[in-house]
Amino acid sequence: MQASTRALLAKVSTATLCTALFKRGLRNQFIQDVRPLNPNLPNMVGEAFTLRYMPAREDLNGINVFLDRDHPQRKAVEDCPPGAVLVIDSRKEARAASAGGILVSRLMVRGVAGVVTDGGFRDAPDIAKLGMPAYHQRPSAPTNLTLHQAIDINVPIGCGDAPVFPGDVVVGDAEGVIVIPAHLADEIAAEATEMTAFEDFVTEQVLGGRSIIGLYPPTDAQARTDFATWRAANGR
Repeated sequence: MQASTRALLAKVSTATLCTALFKRGLRNQFIQDVRPLNPNLPNMVGEAFTLRYMPAREDLNGINVFLDRDHPQRKAVEDCPPGAVLVIDSRKEARAASAGGILVSRLMVRGVAGVVTDGGFRDAPDIAKLGMPAYHQRPSAPTNLTLHQAIDINVPIGCGDAPVFPGDVVVGDAEGVIVIPAHLADEIAAEATEMTAFEDFVTEQVLGGRSIIGLYPPTDAQARTDFATWRAANGR
C-alpha cells in the first residue's frame, strides 16, 4: 500500500468506505459485530495478516500446545509485519479468547497497526489502555481451550462474515472495521476522500438549516456551485 493511500484512509470513515465499495457491487466488506476497545483512537489502517481458528479437537488442543515454538497463534504474533493489521477468524466465537493483553502488547511493540477478531480478547481493559487499535465482539476473560484451536496463518479467512485475503487493506474507526480488496485500495481511498469533503459540506449546510432536497444528492445546480465555493474557501 502506498504511503499516500494510507494517509488518505486515516482520514475517512468506514461508513463512507462502505458506500464506495457498494458502488462497485461489494456489499459484505464490513466486519460484522466487532467494536473498538478504545473508540477514541485514530483510524486503524494496514494490510491484512491473518490467523485462522477452527473447532478444536480436544486430544490435539491441550494447554501443552503452547510449548510448541511454531504454534500458529504465537507465530502470527511474531510474524505479523510492522504496519499490518492482524485479522483473526475466531468463527464468531467469543467464549474462547483469541488473544490477551500480553500478546497484543507484543504486537504493539513490534509496530503492528492493529488487531481484529470476530471473537473476543481476554484482558480487555488492559488492551484498551495500550493505545493500539483493537477490535473484538466482547470480552473473553476465561480462556476455554476446548472451543477452538489456531490452525493457519496468512491464508484467506472469513472474519465477521467479511472475506479477508492476505494483503487486503483493513480500516477501522470508532464504528467498526472494513476490508478493502488490495487492488482497489488506491482508488477507493481517493474516492472516499472526495466523498468526505462533500459530506462535510452537506453536514455544515444542514446544520445551518438547509433542506436536503436538491442538496443530498446535489441535483440542484446551486448545490454544486455552493460546494465548489466551499471547497475553495476551505482548501478541500
